[in-house]
Amino acid sequence: MRPLNYAILKYFTTVEEACADDVIEALKGEYGNFKSLRKPAVIEAIMTGEANGLLEETRFDLDPQGELRVYYHAHKEGADTINNYIR
Repeated sequence: MRPLNYAILKYFTTVEEACADDVIEALKGEYGNFKSLRKPAVIEAIMTGEANGLLEETRFDLDPQGELRVYYHAHKEGADTINNYIR
């Protein structure tokens, strides 16, 4: 099993775009018992990936409860880097 932050980054190489809620839903089967698989921690991991140039923001909207959702994707160079270091 990969570290959760690695799994989060790797997930972005498999989808066109995703928000924190999408990541949590996708990873909860394998990482559901991890305390770090909570929205604030997932957002922090995504933003770290963005700060390191691996992910970039694509769009944003509001969920049905009126909470902001920010979507990201791994651009080609970011996906190549992620896939090179995380097999």
